[in-house]
Amino acid sequence: MKRERTSSSLGPEDFGTKVTVGGWIQDIRNLGGIAFVQLRDRDGVLQVTTIKKQDKELFKLLTKLPRESVVTVRGEVVENQQARMGFEVLAEAMEIGSEAATPLPLGVIDMVDADMDTRLDNRFMDLRKEEVLSIFRLRAAMLASIRDYLAGEGFIEVHTPKIVAAATEGGTDLFTVKYFDREAYLNQSPQLFKQYLMSAGFERIYEVGPAFRAEPHDTSKHLNEYTSIDIEMSFADEEDAMDILEGTVKAAVRDSLEAIQHFNPELKGGDDLEKPFPRITYDEAVELVRSNGSKMEHGEDFSAEEEAILGEQYPGFYFITRWPTAIKPFYALPFDDRPEECRAFDLMYGSKEITSGAQRVHQLELLRSRLIEQDLVPEDFGFYLDAFTYGIPPHAGWGLGAERLLMIMTAQTNIRECILFPRDMKRLVP
Repeated sequence: MKRERTSSSLGPEDFGTKVTVGGWIQDIRNLGGIAFVQLRDRDGVLQVTTIKKQDKELFKLLTKLPRESVVTVRGEVVENQQARMGFEVLAEAMEIGSEAATPLPLGVIDMVDADMDTRLDNRFMDLRKEEVLSIFRLRAAMLASIRDYLAGEGFIEVHTPKIVAAATEGGTDLFTVKYFDREAYLNQSPQLFKQYLMSAGFERIYEVGPAFRAEPHDTSKHLNEYTSIDIEMSFADEEDAMDILEGTVKAAVRDSLEAIQHFNPELKGGDDLEKPFPRITYDEAVELVRSNGSKMEHGEDFSAEEEAILGEQYPGFYFITRWPTAIKPFYALPFDDRPEECRAFDLMYGSKEITSGAQRVHQLELLRSRLIEQDLVPEDFGFYLDAFTYGIPPHAGWGLGAERLLMIMTAQTNIRECILFPRDMKRLVP
C-alpha cells in the first residue's frame, strides 16, 4: 500500500472518494465501538476513524498500535465538522510500516516539558513536534527570501572552501584538522575568499554555508558550527553594504511575517518595515550607555548590560557605525581623516547583536600594516595578499548568522532551537 495523498492535499472536493494516506499515529481515542486516530504527516494531523462493527480485526489492530507507529491507511473521505480539519478518513484497510517501541523516549504531544539535553539526545523525536518543525519551515522560507532578494540585487551565489591553510581573522579560536601530511583549519568565515573574488571581478557575490569557531562559549546564544550568510560587493562602501543588509533582513521578515508573528508578535510589519533602520555612531552609543550609569571606557566593546541599555532606547533593528579601528578585524578600512575609527558597523535588534560588516581595506600596503598591527604574519596570507597586487576595487560586505537571525525572528531564548543538530562545547552527536 503506497501513500497517495497528504493531509494538506485533502479537502471538501474529496468527500466520497477513496484515498490512501500515511503518517505517524499521534494519538488514539478508543470509545469501545469506535476509535479516532490522529494521523500526523509533515503537513498536519488527519483524523482516521475505525468502527468496530464494520471490521473487528482492523479495529483491534489499529487501536493496539503504540503512539508514533507509522501506518498507511486506505478509506473514504467523509465530512465531520467535529474533526480538526472538518473531515475524516473512514479506515477500510491498513498497512503497518513500522511499530514504535514503548515507552517513548520523549513525548510528542505530552504537556510535560523536557530539558534541552533530553530533547537533543532524542532529536528525531523532538523534531516531530509541530512547533519545532514550524521553526525549520520558517528557516527554509527565510533563506529562500534572502537568496531571492540578493539575486534580484545582482549577486551571484558562490561556495568557498571550508578547509583552509590560514585563519581568517587570526587568533586561536580554530578547529585544526589533519590534511594529509600537514595541518589545516576549519574556516571561521569565507572572508578572505570573498575579497579574493572581488579581485577576480565577480563584483557582487553571496554565500550561504557552514562556518566554524572554536570559541569556548557555553551559552544560549553561541554555536561552534553555524550557517553563515555572507555578501561582498565591489565599488561600494559601508553605507552600501548596510543598505543591502537592511534590504535582506526586511525581505526575510516581510515574506514570512505571518509565520514570524506567530512566534514573535512584537516584530512589526507594515509601515515599520518601510522605515530605515536607525544608524548611530559608536561614540553616540557610548555616550548613551554612560548617561545611563555605565562606566564603559571608550574603545571597549559593549557588555550585555550596556547592550540592554541600548535596547531600551532602540527596541527594533538599528546600526552602530564608525567603530574603533583597534577592536575590529584587520580588513576593516580606517577613515582617512580619522584612522582611529574604521568603516565598520554592527546590526542590532534591541539588546541583541545580529551581525557586523565593513568596507574593507583594499590598499596592499595598508593591509600589510594592519595585519602586523594585529600580530599577524603577512606571509601566512600569501594567496590573499596576491589578490590585492594586480588591481582590486574598493569593496564592502558582511556576514550574517542564519541561526542568530532566526532566533531573533522567532523570539527564541536558546539558539539551539534554530539549528537541526547543534554543535557546541559539549555536543558532537547526533
